[in-house]
Amino acid sequence: MPNDILTYSSDKQGIVTQVPLPIDEESDILSLRPGHLSDYVGQSDTVEMLKIGIEAAKKRKEPLDHILFHGPPGLGKTTLAHIIASEMAKNLTLTSGPALEKGGDLVGILTHLEEGDVFFVDEIHRIPKAVEEFLYPAMEDFAVDFVFDKGVHARPYRYRLRHFTLVAATTRVGLLSAPLRDRFGIFRSLDFYSEADLMKIVHRSAELLQVAIDEKGAAELAKRSRGTPRIVNRLLKRVRDYAQVRADGVITKEIVAAALSLEGVDEKGLTHLDRQYLNTIIQFYNGGPVGIEAIAATLQEETDTLVDVVEPYLLKIGLIIRTSSGRKTTMIRMNSDRP
Repeated sequence: MPNDILTYSSDKQGIVTQVPLPIDEESDILSLRPGHLSDYVGQSDTVEMLKIGIEAAKKRKEPLDHILFHGPPGLGKTTLAHIIASEMAKNLTLTSGPALEKGGDLVGILTHLEEGDVFFVDEIHRIPKAVEEFLYPAMEDFAVDFVFDKGVHARPYRYRLRHFTLVAATTRVGLLSAPLRDRFGIFRSLDFYSEADLMKIVHRSAELLQVAIDEKGAAELAKRSRGTPRIVNRLLKRVRDYAQVRADGVITKEIVAAALSLEGVDEKGLTHLDRQYLNTIIQFYNGGPVGIEAIAATLQEETDTLVDVVEPYLLKIGLIIRTSSGRKTTMIRMNSDRP
């Protein structure tokens, strides 16, 4: 077949062409992630620092310093990695700590990075120690060290890497070793969002999802979202479904309350697991103090789930406190009715 005969179509627009069409560039799944720092809501200090760092790196025509984001899940660490790659106009390579089981896995990724690329590692605190050793020279000297053969025939070899930016995220920064943590040039903590910022996210996401929502509905949704953008977007999708099936498609405060009651999310944003957690401390352990292992055993939940998912928000709003003896509910919560 001649090379110029590459199009088959029943109309004027071919379905097979030599050049990509606009439809080829569209994502199959609608993403609610902002694509640029100008669209990013909240974390104003971190965003301002990144704007300065990115602009300075572009002026010097060199990669950005390695960056470590830490904080509870769902606050935008992965989104910021996407934005950094977009603002720097470089490729983004993503992986996670548990996926890097062997040193060869990490080395294979590092050797394929182009100049200035962004390498994102989620949950970096879960990287095995043997793999972490390869990161030290890669981050500091942009090189990886190998040892060929064994015994008297062993000889070292250093492979030079292209300069890249490592962006890492963790929910447990205390589990990072000091040598790894100290090699990051930028170290930022992400905090829970205010209701005002969450309302901005609700309106932006609602516009992308093409669903109508009023101010009171957005405020109610923001109030029940635990200060977390990921949760507010997830709840918005569930409320949208409810509004389209059980109402006229417009999200109001009453629609949010009715929809989230089915989801088990109360006025404070507490879920069924949160309430079970609090009830366990109050009813089984007289308000505490009690160790996290005992609570996990009673609830038949993983300890990491309680520490990473449940406790951060309960600590933030003051419903529990951590003591040297264990977890304890506050007096306000103990004097209230069932959580």
